[in-house]
Amino acid sequence: MNEYTLPISFGVTVGTIARLFMLRTDYRQYPTYLHGKIIHIALGFIAAGLGAVAVPAIMEEEFTAITFLTLAASQFREVRNMERNTLTEMDSHELVSRGKTYIEGIAVAFESRNYIVIFASLISTFFYLAVNIWAGIAAGLAALIVARQLMAGGKLKDIVDIEFIEPRFVGPGLYVDNIYIMNIGLPERQKEVLKYGMGFILKPKNFNARSTIANIGQRQAVLHDLSTALGVYRDTGTPALVPLAKRDLDDGRVGVFVLPQERDVNKAISILGNVPILENAIRMPGEKRVKGRKRQ
Repeated sequence: MNEYTLPISFGVTVGTIARLFMLRTDYRQYPTYLHGKIIHIALGFIAAGLGAVAVPAIMEEEFTAITFLTLAASQFREVRNMERNTLTEMDSHELVSRGKTYIEGIAVAFESRNYIVIFASLISTFFYLAVNIWAGIAAGLAALIVARQLMAGGKLKDIVDIEFIEPRFVGPGLYVDNIYIMNIGLPERQKEVLKYGMGFILKPKNFNARSTIANIGQRQAVLHDLSTALGVYRDTGTPALVPLAKRDLDDGRVGVFVLPQERDVNKAISILGNVPILENAIRMPGEKRVKGRKRQ
């Protein structure tokens, strides 16, 4: 048996466990079970093998072998394209779509997690060879903790306060609190909206949060997650029953209107609070203003 067989096997195992640790199908049902998970586990295994083999290659001064890591990076970029294309195709058949910003965030996450796997397997293999197996185990556990922190991300409840408000009509205009949502003239539709509809106000906690929740992609993610978890009372060809999120232009609050099949206020608030903050939607104009003052 080669002297590197056990360390490489150990690194591959740690990396694969890290990928399994980061792979989770939740209420959004993505990645799909079973075939979607098999694809990502297989890619994670390949990434773990690349990270584990890199350390022995460096120790044997086979520096040309490291160039395969750059090839791997280009291949994992294809993972992002695969996820983007798959989710875009799926999105056209959703009653409440994810939106392009949400799709791009998911695609980037799946690509980045393969790099985390490479890092975990590389670090654990290095400590196994440089010190001993116990150091390798400790490094592997530390890598799993780091992976857990990196995959956590921000939640909507971190930047907004959520309040339930019953939707109401003023003439044909539908309002959530004082925020205008849309115009519905048919009395039958108005009755359906008042019977099944729910309204929520998202109050930003600071100026940066105000800019973040103004992002159309972030608002669409809110509507999609809420409709996926609670169901949606609509079908194709019913524009009056489409969930919407509109801004109050004066104070930056966002009024959310949905028609769920399960009308549970507490559950809805919990789901809203756990909607991920999309990386592409984050805006920090407050930071820019502070830096501008310092330059003066």
